[in-house]
Amino acid sequence: MRTRTLGRSGFEVSEIGLGCWQLGNDFGALTEQQSTEILNASTEAGIQFLDTADVYGGGLSEERLGKWLKHAAQRPLIATKVGRDGNLYPDGYTREKVKANIAGSAKRLGVEALDLVQLHCVPENVLYDGDLLSWMEDFQQEGLIRAFGASVEMIDQALFCLKHPKLTSLQILFNVFRQDACESLLPAADAADVGIIVRLPLASGLLSGKMRKDQQFEAGDHRHYNRDGAAFHVGETFNGLPFETGVALAEQLQDELDTSLTLQQVALRWILDQPQVSTIIAGASRAEQVRANAAVSDLPALGEEQHVFLRDFYYTQVREHIRGGI
Repeated sequence: MRTRTLGRSGFEVSEIGLGCWQLGNDFGALTEQQSTEILNASTEAGIQFLDTADVYGGGLSEERLGKWLKHAAQRPLIATKVGRDGNLYPDGYTREKVKANIAGSAKRLGVEALDLVQLHCVPENVLYDGDLLSWMEDFQQEGLIRAFGASVEMIDQALFCLKHPKLTSLQILFNVFRQDACESLLPAADAADVGIIVRLPLASGLLSGKMRKDQQFEAGDHRHYNRDGAAFHVGETFNGLPFETGVALAEQLQDELDTSLTLQQVALRWILDQPQVSTIIAGASRAEQVRANAAVSDLPALGEEQHVFLRDFYYTQVREHIRGGI
């Protein structure tokens, strides 16, 4: 597993990280044993960066991570998020409440200071007000957090956050089916020495190459209840693509790719070929998925011809179908 530096923090992070939303049972129920197997597999695969949030399973994801950390063979860097639970969202943000939520995350994770805390897709008007980023800087100075960043939905929001001089990282939607960040955001982040954390690298599984148009998801899985944006931003589920359209596009892409790699390997390798990317947080509900994702770090870069093909495919076939903005 190769590593990269996360912005100005100096943290060394694995190119492939582990997204831990699923540990909150938000993609269907996982047992404690299954959760432990996933986390153990991440360590065995060399993954050194785990991403969670206080709202994943109402704190369950953080609790499971905290229990596992007590016995983990190695201590990875843990990133969590704040700003989407009912105490704060959508208009209850105060310095005291945000600090209390962060303290709650530290308690569940069993640490005195959190490695990285990210604003969690807070309302745009709240983000642009600027208080939240100032409070995060205060909490860093107080020793509650070691570094802070922001997880955002839109490129304009990311560019706004880049103006803060102490920002360590940006977590963005970025994949073969959402490439616009290449145009302005990635170069701007590189110039500002801000790390890029990529979420939804496989577009909620579309780019795994294994989904079918008639596929069913459990009632508690956001791919069931949020496929059209009924619960939160539509871009967070299937990349904002209508599900059937997304499956058809993934099938078309897989058929047209001239490579021996799987669609999943191409999708993850394409992201890693962007030098401004620090790490990819890929979710996994089974240990073998963790290992398959991690193995992409050792693959060679895609050729220039493949990069040109993938760019053209996005702009001519995919982009017009994305809902919710970019």
